[in-house]
Amino acid sequence: MLGDSLSAEYGLPRDTGWVNLLRQRLAKERDYNVANSSISGDTTSSGRARLTAVLARIKPAIVIVELGGALRGVPLATTEANLRSIVDASQAAHAKVLLIGMYVPPNYGPDYSQKFHAVYERIAKEKKVPLVPFLLAGIADKASMF
Repeated sequence: MLGDSLSAEYGLPRDTGWVNLLRQRLAKERDYNVANSSISGDTTSSGRARLTAVLARIKPAIVIVELGGALRGVPLATTEANLRSIVDASQAAHAKVLLIGMYVPPNYGPDYSQKFHAVYERIAKEKKVPLVPFLLAGIADKASMF
């Protein structure tokens, strides 16, 4: 798992986040180990920078990429190049990739928001990797969750 605060359990008690829930479920269903290499505050740039070391240390069969939601207004071309590089490097290491898409809040404007989310769709299609359109679907749109 290569992710940001959403995957690193920021603000949650240890081992209560979604990655640990995935780990528990897979342990019941299959013989998989889930290594969480997520860092709160990580961006596509920092994820890209540390990916080589993560791949060498873990040698994963599957890399789940949940990055880009750090909401720093990074140019879309930079985010796209970083995500594409992460997918390419993971595939070169013989790992299957699952890309998790993100949306930005409405204050970024509809144009930027649409283009931001389209980056994930485009990369998934080009690189032939599965895409979870939005990790927080069914959560982020419920005011009662905040």
